[in-house]
Amino acid sequence: MFEWSEEKNLLLEKNRGISFEEIVEAISQGDVVADEPHFDSKNYPNHGIFFVEANNYIYCVPYKEENSKIFLKTIYPSIKATKKFLKDKVE
Repeated sequence: MFEWSEEKNLLLEKNRGISFEEIVEAISQGDVVADEPHFDSKNYPNHGIFFVEANNYIYCVPYKEENSKIFLKTIYPSIKATKKFLKDKVE
């Protein structure tokens, strides 16, 4: 169901300390706090962003959904999303 670039995964592990495997595990455990369409859905149909809680932080995970597969594009931590979705834990 989930796919990603293994090359990108290695870069994310090295540079951001998180992998697509960790994100998929968090998703399978129900740690998606939001799933929103891409802010420019006109130019990016079938694209969205998962907001996933992992390691007491919210990570944004842009993806493209096509043919019942979800291609994960990248992972980046978000202070803004962490404050929004984990406000009780951050204060």
